[in-house]
Amino acid sequence: MIVQAFLRWAETARTAERAKAANALGRAYLHSPMGGEQHRAAGLAMTYLLDDPSPHVRLALAEALAYSPNAPRAVIVCLAEDQPEIACTVIACSPVLTENDLVDLAGRSDSLTRGMIAARPNLSRGVAAAIAEIGDECEVTILLENETAAITRVSLRRIAERIGHCCEIRNLLLERDALPADARHMLVNHITAALAGSGLVRTSMAPARIEHMTREAGEAAAVAIAGTVLQEEIPGLVEHLRTAGRLTPAFLIHALCSGKVDFFAGAMVSLSGLDDRRVRAILATGRMHAVRALFEASGLGRDIAAVFVEAVFLWRKAAATGALDNIAGLLLEKFQRPDMQLSPVSDLLDMIEKLHRLEVRLSARSYANGVSLAA
Repeated sequence: MIVQAFLRWAETARTAERAKAANALGRAYLHSPMGGEQHRAAGLAMTYLLDDPSPHVRLALAEALAYSPNAPRAVIVCLAEDQPEIACTVIACSPVLTENDLVDLAGRSDSLTRGMIAARPNLSRGVAAAIAEIGDECEVTILLENETAAITRVSLRRIAERIGHCCEIRNLLLERDALPADARHMLVNHITAALAGSGLVRTSMAPARIEHMTREAGEAAAVAIAGTVLQEEIPGLVEHLRTAGRLTPAFLIHALCSGKVDFFAGAMVSLSGLDDRRVRAILATGRMHAVRALFEASGLGRDIAAVFVEAVFLWRKAAATGALDNIAGLLLEKFQRPDMQLSPVSDLLDMIEKLHRLEVRLSARSYANGVSLAA
């Protein structure tokens, strides 16, 4: 009888009256003591209001139910699929909506709805992963700016893969300590590509110079990343660089001479197929023939392997004394000869010479700073 009376009244009541009644009905359902029959009747009445032609009525109902975990699930799910103003009210905060509900909504709704989902407080990993997979730049930006969202490293990597070309997305990703090293390197590639494609660079530098500059900048950044990567991330970064064709002899000697030994060992594990413990033992204490065999098993030619062998023994001595800043210079003294200019190691020696020049400049700056402070 109560439902029938309400339905008859709703047919003739004005919009403002229906909105007030909808809000009161929702609050009564949640907070007033009702018998089982009354509770069921109130639920039916709210279900009826879902078809009210006025969005004001449906919004009033949504506002009454949005924050309660006891709101009727069928009503909440329908309101979440209503027009944006109404849907936002429940999507933003309703505890009734489950992770599956939100993932489903994200998959079949428009950009505005996905944006509202991405902004939801305490967003779960599964929902964040869905936004990372299908969201556009705006939606993913909202997700990354949501400080309470649980975004996994896998989702961060997927965002870097999909939308790393967007400058704002890159900046938000690079601010996150949890960003995997391989994803960080992807973003470096996007940055160097953006630099190479900028109008200022293209009008002021020759194409060959641009290519050279971006290649060197990308390699230097990759070595820097390799030096800060967590131990458990090294295999992933090594595999990423190997797949991208970046594990060149020049890059590897750069890493070794720069003291990125953990990363270098990980690269040797990947290239040689030997287990991690064996590789580290050879690099740390192995005799010359064992070290050479390791490098040759990794695909390095005999001439190139000789440079790496010498670098390893120099690194051992430098590590024992704490003087790790002149390995490149010592390698040049041994291998830089006129007859090496056209040999297979020429590119390797070019990289070592660049590293040596950098070491000299850093040493000069350090000396100058010391003199300035003393004065």
